Amino acid sequence: MQLGSRKNLKDRLAPVLGLIHRQELAEKLTELQQGTSDTLAAGVEHRQHQEALATKLRRLHPADIAHLVEMLPPEERSLIWSVVPDEVGGDVLVEVADSVADGLIEETPAERVVEMCRHLDPDDLSFLDEFLDEALRDRILASVLDSQRSWLETSFTYPEHTVGALMSGDMLIVNRDATVRDTLKILRRRESIPEQSDQIFVVDARHRLKGVLPITTLLLHSPSESVVEIMETDTMAFTPEDEASSVGKAFERYDLISAPVVDSRDRLIGRLTVDVIMHFIREEAEEDLLNREGLRGDEDLFGPVFESARGRWLWLFINLLTAFLASRVITVFEGTIETLVALATLMPIVASIGGNTGNQTIALVVRGLALDQIGRENMRYLALKELGIALINGAIWGTVMGLVAWGLYQSPMLGVVMGVATLLNLIVAAAVGIGVPMGMQRAGRDPALGSSVILTFVTDGMGFLIFLGLATALLI
Repeated sequence: MQLGSRKNLKDRLAPVLGLIHRQELAEKLTELQQGTSDTLAAGVEHRQHQEALATKLRRLHPADIAHLVEMLPPEERSLIWSVVPDEVGGDVLVEVADSVADGLIEETPAERVVEMCRHLDPDDLSFLDEFLDEALRDRILASVLDSQRSWLETSFTYPEHTVGALMSGDMLIVNRDATVRDTLKILRRRESIPEQSDQIFVVDARHRLKGVLPITTLLLHSPSESVVEIMETDTMAFTPEDEASSVGKAFERYDLISAPVVDSRDRLIGRLTVDVIMHFIREEAEEDLLNREGLRGDEDLFGPVFESARGRWLWLFINLLTAFLASRVITVFEGTIETLVALATLMPIVASIGGNTGNQTIALVVRGLALDQIGRENMRYLALKELGIALINGAIWGTVMGLVAWGLYQSPMLGVVMGVATLLNLIVAAAVGIGVPMGMQRAGRDPALGSSVILTFVTDGMGFLIFLGLATALLI
């Protein structure tokens, strides 16, 4: 298997995409020639294309195959998946998005899923637990070694998004009574060193964590020195119940590569690595981005049409409901609009600029909440800051829009209405941009969930109300 570092991903996947196209043509030709003398030849060509496709896939890294699977529509995705070698199929399932992995496992015979999972190490296999039904999980557990089965059964018990679900059992351990020479002998006896291994965990006879020994420290000291004399005791350890999102912030803050996981009695039970944490953080960020727009965080870009449509119904309904309510504000001022038609052309501007300001504030607040930078002690300062920014921008751009309205319609009072409405709606948008994500968090929900939909409703409704209300009071 070759990663092909000299070529970019597009170049590596191009030959496979070409084979997929030819394979589809061969399948259509076979269907058209059913019952003719050319059926056998078409069938042979079909099998040759499958073999060529399987050969190309064997030369790709599992991450590249996963990317290929995610970028294909359902029929082509199934075609690729049918010829993915079983020995890398499990790695592909680990790499693809959750929604894609769920669909692939659902369409794959149980025997093939078990065979694919048999080639995975326990740490990777634990990531697939949420997609396996009980019967399939039992079959997979029965196919692995006893030592691996014990680890898997333990990791399966921890909730998703906790350290326990992400930790690995593959780690470097040495007893506190060992010397540097003993430790080096232990390392040389291993068949391989776990990835992301920057330190060795030092334990006592009861397997309680006593410190860590950085590998650089190990290499720089005399073989006769004791491990306990050169190890670091001021180390950061986590428990399996810790939230992975909070631990991710610690990894970023302290530039950790790996960290021990201990139980309530300080016994070492696993290890957490930066690659797993970064993968989790990336997925969480992508989910937040989609949730903010009212989409499911695990939506498959090329998934079934009906399933994707159904996933958007709730927020579309809320959006339609809020838009209808906002439109009711306009009906209250129908008489005002009929008297001064210019209002109909200007009021969307007031609502639009408010939505822009609110989205900027929401983006900052959601980011601050995600990084634990916002709390009760600094909330008041943040609110005053954002309202101050809205006041400054509202005064500047309200004046600009007021002058534009005055120039276009030769009405000084219309310019005043436009300027004041812009100012007030920017202040409302900033308040909503702070209040919506904070309220969602206090309610125990994702601060990004549907926030733009709620913001649009408030800025549109209040923008119309403020603008038309001022126009009614000052112009009619």
